[in-house]
Amino acid sequence: MLKALGGAAAALLFAAGCSPGGDTGPRGGTPPSASASGSSGPGPSASAPAAGEGRVTVAGTLTEGLRSPWGLAALPGGDLLVSSRDDRTVTRVDGRSGAKRSLGEVPGVVPGGEGGLMGLAVREGWVYAYLTAESDNRIVRMRYGGGAGDRLGAPEPVLTGIPKGTIHNGGRIAFGPDGMLYAGTGETGETGLAQDRASLGGKILRMTPEGKPAPGNPFADSVVYSYGHRNVQGIAWDAEGRLWAAEFGQNTWDELNLVEPGRNYGWPEVEGTAGKAGFVDPVAQWPTSEASPSGIAWARGAVWMAGLRGERLWRIPLSGAERSGEPEAFLGGEYGRLRTVLADGSGGLWLVTSETDGRGTPETGDDRILRLDVR
Repeated sequence: MLKALGGAAAALLFAAGCSPGGDTGPRGGTPPSASASGSSGPGPSASAPAAGEGRVTVAGTLTEGLRSPWGLAALPGGDLLVSSRDDRTVTRVDGRSGAKRSLGEVPGVVPGGEGGLMGLAVREGWVYAYLTAESDNRIVRMRYGGGAGDRLGAPEPVLTGIPKGTIHNGGRIAFGPDGMLYAGTGETGETGLAQDRASLGGKILRMTPEGKPAPGNPFADSVVYSYGHRNVQGIAWDAEGRLWAAEFGQNTWDELNLVEPGRNYGWPEVEGTAGKAGFVDPVAQWPTSEASPSGIAWARGAVWMAGLRGERLWRIPLSGAERSGEPEAFLGGEYGRLRTVLADGSGGLWLVTSETDGRGTPETGDDRILRLDVR
């Protein structure tokens, strides 16, 4: 049974706190530099347009006062569900007014380090969640009618046995245009797991809504779709149904990859562009100080990528499967760490900040969901 939230939420495992309220909310100061490099190595510097210039405008704040928000999913009708990694709760946010209503605490979640209640996805009356349990990372699903006063049902396991660690737990889930459920996992700091196809760590997984290996998967009787990943936290599909994934590098390069079934993306043998036979090079890469990419979304001919350490929103223009120009950076340092970005279905974006996860500098109002207009 799910426990209703009452009174103050439990204290975060890491230090947390609160950023300027209202619709503006920028922190000010000098935005960090915004250089990017393509698949062939270091490239020309990309200027950092100010908010509202060029292609993206912060239209306002939908809601604020969220604690360690991580996953975001849209309900039919336009409302949003957001997970709290450390508080283990799911909150429903009205897509127009921003009013919040707790749907309760998800039992069995064991927060710690980079683990907890993470990615969310919605399908046919079910809410799917990627979470850290006592012994593993796993995907569960809960019944949810979506009506006034409805609560999440008891979690049912979909896929268990994903390795867990203090770091690199992955956590993003989403349904693809083929109706299958995809998940990005991490190698938990044990780098050898990424190349071990028998392990679910350091992979992108593809499965039926019930957690079985999806038809057409590249490896027999396996949910593994691609391997050689370090820590995948962003997955999205473009207008042609191609799968893109954002991946944390170690000390040198963060990556945006075009993901194809059965391919090896190199970790720990290579990081970033290597031009080495048997490994897939990224379509774009960044110094880790400028990205640390989490969620990604597709909108208006580009992949949009939220940066944690980089504290900016990246736009990567694409033409088919190729990059059509240099990445551009927006919102540099204005809202702090950026965790999740989600297409709103009408060409705009929802953007979730991540200042209360123990690694940010929270101010009054943090964390928040921003409305972005994209042109």
